[in-house]
Amino acid sequence: MELDKMDENDWKYHGEGNKSLVVSHVQFSRVLRLLKYPAEDSENPPQTVEQAFRQIQNIVDFSSNVMSSLLGDKFIHSGEVVKLPLEFVRQLSIKVQHQRPAWRCDKVMDIYSGCALCLPNLTSPVLHQPTHTPPLCIEIKPKCGFLPSSKHVSKDIKTKVCRFCMHQHYKVANGKWKRPSLYCPLDLFSGNRQRMHFAIRHLIEEPQNNFKIFKGGQCIYSSKEVSDDSMDLNCLLHHLRPYFLYGNNRINSHMTSKAVLNDFITVLVNALLSGGDGEVVTDSRGEGRSFCEASLFNKERIRPGSQGLPSDSVLFRILQTQMLDTLDVEGLYPLYRRVEQHLQDFPKERTRLQMEGPYNEAFLEKLQKCPTEDDGSVEYAVAKVHQYRVAMTAKDCSIMVALVPGSEEEEDDEGIPTQRRLRDFLSSRPPALSYSVSILDLDPKPFDSIPSQLRLDQKIVSCYLRTGGALPKVSLPPHAGIFTAAEREDCTLLFHPM
Repeated sequence: MELDKMDENDWKYHGEGNKSLVVSHVQFSRVLRLLKYPAEDSENPPQTVEQAFRQIQNIVDFSSNVMSSLLGDKFIHSGEVVKLPLEFVRQLSIKVQHQRPAWRCDKVMDIYSGCALCLPNLTSPVLHQPTHTPPLCIEIKPKCGFLPSSKHVSKDIKTKVCRFCMHQHYKVANGKWKRPSLYCPLDLFSGNRQRMHFAIRHLIEEPQNNFKIFKGGQCIYSSKEVSDDSMDLNCLLHHLRPYFLYGNNRINSHMTSKAVLNDFITVLVNALLSGGDGEVVTDSRGEGRSFCEASLFNKERIRPGSQGLPSDSVLFRILQTQMLDTLDVEGLYPLYRRVEQHLQDFPKERTRLQMEGPYNEAFLEKLQKCPTEDDGSVEYAVAKVHQYRVAMTAKDCSIMVALVPGSEEEEDDEGIPTQRRLRDFLSSRPPALSYSVSILDLDPKPFDSIPSQLRLDQKIVSCYLRTGGALPKVSLPPHAGIFTAAEREDCTLLFHPM
């Protein structure tokens, strides 16, 4: 990428979150992530060029030095900070403005600093040949996978119903979503294939901003309320069918819709549980902490001994990092106040205690060597705050699963071309799919956001208790009829790690 020859016509709108906007290159597998400001600050940037550069460098450092160590190098793509020509950034801002969702336009793209984060485009992996069937990429935002057991939790309901399920009531009550999602993160993180299948099914039924599917870099399925370009489930089935043509449930070379979806979900479950030869770790969340009372999954269907995640799987690494939040926000808040008071008395301590970075080995050591008991010190409080911030990043991260169809003449381990292998075993051998798993959205959470997180937690819990846990009377998810309660047994798909 030659920075002095940047042309806005080589880039297209890709998506955006609360704090940044992403554009992707039309030819190369690269994205640029640019900062956003509140629209009222559009004439006067709220920070200098140096501050913008430091903010993005902090994101890179936090990802590469902290989260990479906790989650595993193989899942992380940290990227690099680039300085772009300002005229290119201004023209790019004009070009993408009309493609942005209206509800995101309360913020504007940073056109003053020229700083951006350059990353690989995980929705368009470079490892496939353009002549082949394009890769499928599935983005999942799994959210928090455990129930708190901290003695500081003031409302007993928090130890029974997970944060995501309670938050759904709050979001529907406040008009954020028209319908609640019936997805429960504890089912996905259970390691039990039945529960994971059940969880992904509900993500497909009501994706909200927790589930997206990309084909060849284009988003083909997401929430209608998030993207105007998303399509319905029947169109999605049309896209998925070629990838699962050789599934177990063929009828005259035509797969039923249920079979396509079952195969697709099974592939996702396999990828999420993959990771090599890691042993399956018995559920580490403790008795009762791995079930949410709001989940619709029937516990009686669980086969004995089928719980637990492989220790090198992406879900296990994310869950372990989330569980650095040992106190819950209610238990953490007094420690936040201790640190805040110390910083008011000694403002220069902010640098030594690394409240805004640098996110280096010393920062990682602070949170890894935190004492188990509170000795009343500021150092203990800072370490717990850092642990909590890291856990919050893990609770808000996304997983990208890339599925790449094998070449038609790709050879297997015995030198037999795949195409012939498929002819020979058509009735029982589905096509090979290479896969890769990545974790994204690993920005550090600001220290100063903890009070607002406590307030939101209180609002979510009180809303849930006020409604008695009953969902408001809204229409069922539009795709619910396609799924049936009886789920087909796991089908086996061949996997080749990339």
